[in-house]
Amino acid sequence: MEQRRIPRYLSVRTSPPELPIAHHPPPARIEELDIARAVALVAMAVFHFTFDLELFGIAAPGTMQMTFWRVFAMLTAGSFILIAGLSLRLAHRDRIHWRPFFRRFAKVALAAALVTAATYLFIPQGFVYYGILHSIAVSSLVGLAFLRAPTLLLVLVAGGVIWLPLAFRSDVFTAPWLLWTGLAPTMPYTVDFEPFFPWFAPFLLGIALIRLAERADMLHRLKAKPPRTSRLARAAIWAGRHSLLVYLVHQPVLIAITWTLAKTLGALP
Repeated sequence: MEQRRIPRYLSVRTSPPELPIAHHPPPARIEELDIARAVALVAMAVFHFTFDLELFGIAAPGTMQMTFWRVFAMLTAGSFILIAGLSLRLAHRDRIHWRPFFRRFAKVALAAALVTAATYLFIPQGFVYYGILHSIAVSSLVGLAFLRAPTLLLVLVAGGVIWLPLAFRSDVFTAPWLLWTGLAPTMPYTVDFEPFFPWFAPFLLGIALIRLAERADMLHRLKAKPPRTSRLARAAIWAGRHSLLVYLVHQPVLIAITWTLAKTLGALP
C-alpha cells in the first residue's frame, strides 16, 4: 500500500522544542544601605575604642557615663536596629523567603551566643546577655508579623513599644528569662543591653520607612543607580555587606591595640 507523506505543517512533534534557559540576575543591592551600615560600624568602633581606653586606664574614669557618649551609644545602636528592619522588609517584600531568613537568623543568633560566651569569660561581672545582636535576632523573628502591616500601624506600635517601659515595670520581669523584655524595675549590670522594649521600635520604623520608599518608587531609582567606583565607597560597601564579620572581629582588634597602647604609656603594670 502506498504511504502518503504527511505535510510538515500537520506533523506532530514527539518532544517540545528546547527553549533557551532564562538566567535571572540576582536582585540589585542598594549600595546606600551598605554604606549606611558601614557608617554605623565606624560609629560603633569609635564608641568601643573609647570604652577600651577607659577600661585600660587611658581615658578618665566615668568617661562613658558622660551625656555625649550615652547619646552616642543610643544613636549607634538605634541605627543598627533600624537598618535591620529596613533589610528585613527589603529581603521579603513579595513573600517571606523562609530558607534565607532562617539562614541569616542562625548566623546572627550564633554570633550573639559567641558574644555572650566571650564576655562571660572575660567580663563575668558585666557579660552581655541581651546585646545588639540578640536584639536584632529577636526583632527579626517578631518583625515577620509586621511585614505587611500598614505604615500608620507600624508607627503607632513603635510608639507603644517606646511608651510601655516608661509607664509600666514589674518585679515579675526580674526573672532571668524575662530580663530581655526591659520591663524589670532594675537591671543587672551589663556592658551592652538593648532590651525588646523599647528597642523593637526602631526596627518597626525601619519597616515603615521601606514601605514609604516603595510608595514613592525610591527603591527602583536607588537600584538603578550606577555602582560606586571610588575606593572609599567600595571599602564601605564591602564592610556593610559583611557587617556581622566586622562586628565580631573589630573588638578583639581594638582591645589588642588599646592594651598595647596602655602598656606603652605605663597605664598598665
